[in-house]
Amino acid sequence: MMEFHVSRASRDKYQFDQLLFSQNGNVIFANFQAARQFAAQINAQKKPGDKGFVSPGQINALGLIDEIFHLIVGEYYQEYGKDIREALYTELVAKLGREKVESSIEAFLNEFPPVDVYQGELSLKDYLAGETEGVSHYHLALEELLVLWLTNANPAAEPYSELFDDSKLQKTTAYDQLIDGIKVFFKHQPVFGPENQDLVTMLRTPAIVMPQSLSGQLEYIRQHWAKYLGKFLYRLLGSLDLIKEEERAIFAGPGPTLVPDYASLDLEVERFSPDSDWMPRVVMIAKNTFVWLNQLSKHFQRPIERLDQVPDETLDQLARWGFTGLWLIGLWERSEASRRIKQLCGNPDAVSSAYSLARYQIAERLGGEAAYQNLSQRAGLRGIRLASDMVPNHMGIDSDWVYEHPDWFIGQDYSPFPNYTFNGPDLSQNPDISINIEDHYYSRSDAAVVFKRYDHRNGDTRFIYHGNDGTSMPWNDTAQLNYLNPEVREAVIKTILSVARKFPIIRFDAAMTLTKKHYQRLWFPQPGTGGDIPSRAEHAMTKEEFDRAMPEEFWREVVERVAKEVPDTLLLAEAFWLMEGYFVRTLGMHRVYNSAFMNMLRNEENDKYRQLIKNTLVYDPQILKRYVNFMNNPDEKTAVEQFGKSDKYFGICTVMVTMPGLPMFGHGQIEGYAEKYGMEYYRPYWDEAPDHALIHRHETDVFPLVHHRRIFANVDNFRLYDFYTSSGSVDENVYAYSNSEGSQAALVVYHNRFGSTSGWIKTSLPYLIKSSDGSYLETQELADALHLNAGSNTFVTFRDYIDKLEYIRSVQEIHERGMFFALDAYKHHVFMDFQLVSGNEYAELNAHLNGRGVSNLDVARREIILGPVLQPLGQVINATNLSNLVELAQDRENPASLEGLLHVNLDLIRQAGNAMQYQGLAPDGDMEAASKMMEKCLRQILDLENLEKNIGLSSKKIAPQLSKVLENIDPRAKFVLLIWNFLSNLAGPANNLENAQAARRLLAEEPTSRLVTETLRGLGFGDYEAYKAYQAIQWMLINTNWLTEKELTPSGLLEEWLQDEQFKDYLELNEYNRVFWFNKEKFESMLWYMHIATILRYASDPSISTIELVEAILRAEPIFSVMRKAFAQSEFRLDQLQAALD
Repeated sequence: MMEFHVSRASRDKYQFDQLLFSQNGNVIFANFQAARQFAAQINAQKKPGDKGFVSPGQINALGLIDEIFHLIVGEYYQEYGKDIREALYTELVAKLGREKVESSIEAFLNEFPPVDVYQGELSLKDYLAGETEGVSHYHLALEELLVLWLTNANPAAEPYSELFDDSKLQKTTAYDQLIDGIKVFFKHQPVFGPENQDLVTMLRTPAIVMPQSLSGQLEYIRQHWAKYLGKFLYRLLGSLDLIKEEERAIFAGPGPTLVPDYASLDLEVERFSPDSDWMPRVVMIAKNTFVWLNQLSKHFQRPIERLDQVPDETLDQLARWGFTGLWLIGLWERSEASRRIKQLCGNPDAVSSAYSLARYQIAERLGGEAAYQNLSQRAGLRGIRLASDMVPNHMGIDSDWVYEHPDWFIGQDYSPFPNYTFNGPDLSQNPDISINIEDHYYSRSDAAVVFKRYDHRNGDTRFIYHGNDGTSMPWNDTAQLNYLNPEVREAVIKTILSVARKFPIIRFDAAMTLTKKHYQRLWFPQPGTGGDIPSRAEHAMTKEEFDRAMPEEFWREVVERVAKEVPDTLLLAEAFWLMEGYFVRTLGMHRVYNSAFMNMLRNEENDKYRQLIKNTLVYDPQILKRYVNFMNNPDEKTAVEQFGKSDKYFGICTVMVTMPGLPMFGHGQIEGYAEKYGMEYYRPYWDEAPDHALIHRHETDVFPLVHHRRIFANVDNFRLYDFYTSSGSVDENVYAYSNSEGSQAALVVYHNRFGSTSGWIKTSLPYLIKSSDGSYLETQELADALHLNAGSNTFVTFRDYIDKLEYIRSVQEIHERGMFFALDAYKHHVFMDFQLVSGNEYAELNAHLNGRGVSNLDVARREIILGPVLQPLGQVINATNLSNLVELAQDRENPASLEGLLHVNLDLIRQAGNAMQYQGLAPDGDMEAASKMMEKCLRQILDLENLEKNIGLSSKKIAPQLSKVLENIDPRAKFVLLIWNFLSNLAGPANNLENAQAARRLLAEEPTSRLVTETLRGLGFGDYEAYKAYQAIQWMLINTNWLTEKELTPSGLLEEWLQDEQFKDYLELNEYNRVFWFNKEKFESMLWYMHIATILRYASDPSISTIELVEAILRAEPIFSVMRKAFAQSEFRLDQLQAALD
């Protein structure tokens, strides 16, 4: 028992319990609770701002040091004989005189009296006349005097000097002379201890070496005096643990990220649990159930409060996005006490914490079991399995188990800290039981480790520990289960089996806390290893004792029982503290949290995370397959807060869904919600709307990859590559890896740094191969990993699922050099659809693209074939050339410039037309006649305002419809007509339908359509406008020769035009309620283009005389007049338009 001197004055002042004192007057700490009680009595008289507040751990340490000093003195006398004690007293009397020695000892004992003397039951004179175990009390008093001096001389004890101040003795007695005499005496006695010192110097050494730290002095004693300690060793270690508990009372944030090396697993048996077929392809999304239902209610504008009310549309969307697992957080019946605590602490509409449970039943508020079964069945029809939480570490403080089985929880019959009070509201729902949490929780001034349970039926009082993982404050609405109790372990396992019969996926919350290593560390620490949870150091157990109480790993029992009784259940562990590999390889969990993914990639600790992957590949790649990778989870900041919404987020999200393992999305991650939803939330508190741009980018960039998870999920063919820059160094910021499933392969490259880089990948890093003959490390070439095993004249085509571009590469180059990439900040690629091709056309395509990606390789091949046509055509159909033509046409004073440009354009079109005929893209035609028609029409378009005059109409009254059309010309319409004119005469004279159809086919080719639309955009057209103008050119090419047809009627003409799909698309025909509707503006535009283009077509035909042209124009007048009137009556309905035309 630990003891030290306490003065009479301090005993009078603080009124310590006399049971704390030994017969000689020294205070005794039989346990840590006694030290806490002693400190509490001192601190109770202190006021805020006062000095001298006492730490139980430091007081306990002082008592232990005092007791160890007595032990060392006793060992000294044991070794050298008790006569030395007698000799010491004799020498002091001889030097100082008996009167001075005895009066000083009497003064000392009066200041620091034995218990009987202090209580008046024995006089000091009678006490001194006695002896203990044959030793005179005068002689014992000298030893106590020496220890008192040692304590006062210890700088680390100075904060507590009020208790043992010796200054009065120094002033009024021969105290100092006695101490000097003792020191001199022992200088001439045998040496002692590991450093062969005199006794007094030996006892002084701990305070000299570690003058400011009592724990440091205890550590010195442990290291140097161990052979003398015996039973004191465990008490010393416990004292150190008590100090560590106090020092950990300030709860810090997360520590540095660490890379696992798996060395500790070498001693463990490999016991992976096999996957069912569906498990590797699980992609999971988490939903805080109450918050989610509230958000669904807002979205669908109706109450959605039960699980069976989750709309089918929502489940359809999740399935369409590729999710196969839905983790519903907070399904179980929760603790009512938890809700009351949250509300009493300031959140009036809070629900209970999802991790403070009353019992494992689906909450009635969510519709109960029937509602759950409804949702489960509907989700299952869509290939979505439901996942649930299990919280095996603890229950709610008012759970059924706390009421019925208080002995199942870690607790004791006294409060571990004297200053705890439990006078707040009774949180119990059971009239026979009271439940009170510690009062300081409500004021947020302390975080107690226990709550109070009182049984009114028998008066039983228990202080039960809150759940706690030692890293933050205790979870004040939970009760910690005692896993040293076999009954508890069996009850929890049966509960897990019951949950497994409902849910095919179970997530075990804080699973690492129940491993033997950490459960002992937290709750029954080995002596010298405590300090993680306040007050648990006094419940220390040796490893042997703990192993007897908990012989098997709890989680191994769970895995084996579930595999036997509820197979096909995926067990997922939330585990940290570098236990990830242990959980899947040794304990047999199917999946385990990989928080390093989120933390290291967010912090751009890329060398660390790549090292983690490398370590895993060389130790056992199967561990990598079993990681759960995530960018946030309910306990962390939201993904948008950690990663933003831009390229970095999508780069890391891409890695998450393409790495082996299980990708897990957080609640609100896809929508871009920034609010972190507490486990007690009933609804979101921020008014956030879904970020539709973010959702759309997920839909275009991420979810297509999710649908290919079969390629990425497994690890057998996973290969990681170093990215070598031109300097020959490895850029650790680049993640490059490949994977394959069957014949399908994928290559992922991501640069997780703000900056640019470039380099090559070629050979994989080592990975472990297991075989019956033993394990060995292997590497693989990139070409082989992608199944590119072909000859020298073979090429490979592939597609980037991020940029939506297609590429071609030489297989020989990949074999010889690998693949080169230039990467900007957070740039990422996912290459798939690898296909081997060969032949000269692909060699030509490879040379033509020179590494460049294109939207469509087939189109790129057509670009090569169409090159002789498109090269001259592109010089004509481009924004600069067309703008110059229009501008020069308006410059009446400089006609020579226009003429020169016209001839250049006509020559280029002739080259393009001849190339079409040479390549068989058009029938042989009279290119000279086509050129003349083109030139004539070109001049008319450039002077469109004077068209009537230029084609020979003497008066506007002859063709009022045409005159009206020409009154209001959109300047950009000229560009559309110019492109139409160049194309309509490209393959030959436009009055030949075959030539027009050849031009239309050329325009339908993607390279030509891109040329036209890009030109229009360069001329100021928006994307939509450019596409509609392109459509107009398409139908104008073959629908402007109708004026020569006999028996022409407006309804018949419209019916003929409607046979053209491009014409219908241009009008934006759509069906609604069995009625076809068209776009008003597009119909008006169509009439304008059709009218003008038809007149231009005939006006430029040299085979039509002026009289025939005028007759044709006059034939067109009533047709367009009827169409415009019918349009005005149609209400934009096709059926009413056709009726009006009839």
